[in-house]
This record gives sequence, structure tokens and C-alpha cells, in this order.
Amino acid sequence: LGGLEGSAADYARAVERLARADGSAGWVIFIGITSMVTLAHFPPDVAGAMLAAPDTKAAGVFAPRGRAQAVTVDGQAGFLLSGQWQWGSGSQNCDWLSCGGFVTDAGGQLVMLDNGRPDQRAFALRREQVTFIDTWDVSGLRGTGSTDFKVDNVFVPEAYARRVFDPAPGNETIYAFPTFGFLAVGIAAVALGIARAAIDELLSFAGAKTPEGSRRKLAQKSATQRAVAEAEALVRAARLFFYDAIETAWAEAEQMGAATPEARRNLRLAMTHTVRACCEAVTKMYETGGGTSVYRTSRLQRHFRDIHVATQHMMVSPDIYELTGRLFLDVETDISML
Repeated sequence: LGGLEGSAADYARAVERLARADGSAGWVIFIGITSMVTLAHFPPDVAGAMLAAPDTKAAGVFAPRGRAQAVTVDGQAGFLLSGQWQWGSGSQNCDWLSCGGFVTDAGGQLVMLDNGRPDQRAFALRREQVTFIDTWDVSGLRGTGSTDFKVDNVFVPEAYARRVFDPAPGNETIYAFPTFGFLAVGIAAVALGIARAAIDELLSFAGAKTPEGSRRKLAQKSATQRAVAEAEALVRAARLFFYDAIETAWAEAEQMGAATPEARRNLRLAMTHTVRACCEAVTKMYETGGGTSVYRTSRLQRHFRDIHVATQHMMVSPDIYELTGRLFLDVETDISML
């Protein structure tokens, strides 16, 4: 919305580079970018008001954990929203939060649309409207501050409650790029950055360390040489698939106004594969580092913890292999979340 409007590959490279320095920093940036794109989907006047300040920051949770009842307050139509959302990465530092929820009637029943779907919305809230709950006591990506947050009967004007599956507001390529694929890109880019950092870290001390009970340096051991080569192959091959899938989907969105189901399938498969391959590479480096890896002074233990938290995101879960596999096999599949 009047910004740089960079490509999905630009976004991926920025997140990857930051995550190489710090996984949590890369993660919060990717959440900030995807959340800003979400805000840009609101009506132009609303989006313009939310994004007017150049230093505006956003966060959000797509999961529809909220419930909203239509009301009119002082002549203004809107919703009374209540709910609690997990995984609020970067939320305490943001200006705006987008959070998912379903519209209900006065009896608490879901309001259904003509197409048979429930009325699912993304609600835009100012940070001051929510209550944060300090739940982020975790193993990895600890710097993301991904605490829970909640609201209780907060009034949200109707213009700040966008239907999730409504058409995009503009013709720019970013709106035609697969939404869920765009989210998965950030997770995989973080994984690439962490994996590269883990390999760098192992290389930084392998030539100087002599493992306990050995006369040779760690770098001189055949097991180390094999592990480093395998990790390099895993990360480089995944990275090629990663950027190829992004650039193909982006080109189709740019030229045709939408990515084909095949491009969307390949995009989600590439993102999931990248995260899994990077996790394997980081684990190899952690194990190869031996006792050095377990100390808090070692970056390898943090890379190990961070990458294993990243693998738990639903956008890159093993279920994606089943989803994409059905499409390769031409089995009837719901691709609305692709």
C-alpha cells in the first residue's frame, strides 16, 4: 500500500539474512511482513489510516480463535469480539494486531455464508486493546515473544473486520500470490538462515578442537567431513527448490493474476521440504559439535532449539506432504488452504 512492493523472493532473502544472524529476529520480521500484507487487504481508507505512519509495525494470528457478535454502538455497525490467541510473535512491539475469528449470532451459533462457509474474519485491533498473557516459556525462538493475547467484548467497527476469503483489494502481484504460501515462505526462510548459521558455527571451531579421546582435530575426522558435506548438500538443494518455487508462483501471479494449482502445490511442498532439510542439517552440526554444542555459550545449541521450534508450525507440518501428494496423484483435494 504505497510501499516498496518488493517480490516474495525479496522478502525471503531479507528474512533469511536476518535469521542467519538470529533466528528470533528473522521470525519476528517475517511475521511483521505477512501481517502488514494482511492489513493492506482492508478497505483502502482503513488500510491507509492504519499504515499512515512510516514506522507502523504489525503482528497477528490467522487462526480463527475469536468469536464476534454483530452489534451497533452509537449508530456504528461492528462486532463485539472475544477470544484468546496463541503464538503472538512480536505482538507486544506492534501497533496493530490482526486476529482471526468467526461471526456468531446472538445465540452463539456460527453465521454461515451463502457458499456454505462460516463467516470468518480478520479483525484489526490496536495493541492497547488487547491483554497479553506471559505464556512464552519455551525451548527455542525465545526472543520472538510469542505470548498469548486476549480480548473480552472489545468493539471492532465493521470496516476493521475483513472477510478472510474476500477478493484482494488491488491488482498488485503481492495480492495475487498465494496467501498461505506467502506465510510458509517466511518460516522456511528462517530455517535456511538458521541452517547456514549452524554450518558456519561448526566450521568456526572444527579446525581447532581436538575431541576428547582423539589425537586428531575435529575437522580431520571422516565423520565430520561427511556430516559437513551432507549438511551443505541438504541446505543448498533445498534452497534452490525454495527460490525456484517462489519465483515460479510469483511469475504466474504477475502474468496471469493468480498462481496455478500446480505452482501453489509446489510452493507449499518446497517450503515444507526446506524446513525439514534444514532441521536435518542443523541436527548434524549439533551432533558433530559434540560436547561443545550443549553449552549455552555455543550458538549451536540455540540453532538446534530454534530450528526444532520452527518445524512445529502448521504451515510446514508433515501433513503438507499428504496434501501435496494427493495432488500429484490426482486425488480429489480441497485446495482452499493451499
